[in-house]
Amino acid sequence: MTDLRALVARPGANDVPYEDPALPGRGLTLRSARPRHYAPDTPVLFVHHGVLRNGDDYRDFWLPLVDEAGLLVIAPQFPNDSFPGSLWYNFGNRADALGRPKPRAEWTYAVPGRIFAALQAQGVTNRRRYGLFGHSAGGQFVHRLISLGFRDNVAAAVTANAGTYAMPDLDTEFPYGLGATGMDDAALQALLAFRLTVMAGTADIDATSEHFPKEAPAMRQGGTRYERAHRYIATARAAAGARGEPCAWTIIDVPDVGHDGKLMSAAAAPILAAALHAAAN
Repeated sequence: MTDLRALVARPGANDVPYEDPALPGRGLTLRSARPRHYAPDTPVLFVHHGVLRNGDDYRDFWLPLVDEAGLLVIAPQFPNDSFPGSLWYNFGNRADALGRPKPRAEWTYAVPGRIFAALQAQGVTNRRRYGLFGHSAGGQFVHRLISLGFRDNVAAAVTANAGTYAMPDLDTEFPYGLGATGMDDAALQALLAFRLTVMAGTADIDATSEHFPKEAPAMRQGGTRYERAHRYIATARAAAGARGEPCAWTIIDVPDVGHDGKLMSAAAAPILAAALHAAAN
């Protein structure tokens, strides 16, 4: 068993190699940003990197934030050689390249929850719930994780500047909707009642980048990441309204910020800190 206490061995940056028990042979690296005044009751936040698989950079974005926020940040780094492409990361390893479903335990969406359970078992944390932040491809990972029910122990979740969304629509197939996932209307209502926060940089409007998803189902969601974020929220509110239920989701525009993980992390830090410190331990 990996000794996860090394993640809090010293204030600042710590790195630990990790292998998920349900995905043997596929190593990843846990990169932590430990605040100076860490204790086992310090809230835990998982930070999910983008398409470049640069968990080290995302951890470093949070290093100057964790002391004021009072958070233990852990950035799981999913290397592309072990978790290749969007199927293994953005889309959670739900199915293989031929669309054949895989066991739920093998979905990468289950990895943060298992890491958190290991942190509890080893005494690194005594918190009962944790937070999630994802930017870009990490934003895709986080909102799909939440959408597909891996949220029992999640106190707060922020998806920022995602390139595409699993729209809360049971008639559109995953990964661009929630159709063909086994979700029913009751599950969709439960999702819409979860307090998901969507963050959108108002300047995230560059549609020319090689990493901007341009496939037809993505383009139907909007011409820019900013537009897609607002369509995601509008779709959720419409779905909740059609069922006579409120929508608990929130969208926050971050003025004059483009596709920038560092600036979006800084904008998200006080929001997540407030939510995680307020969560019952």
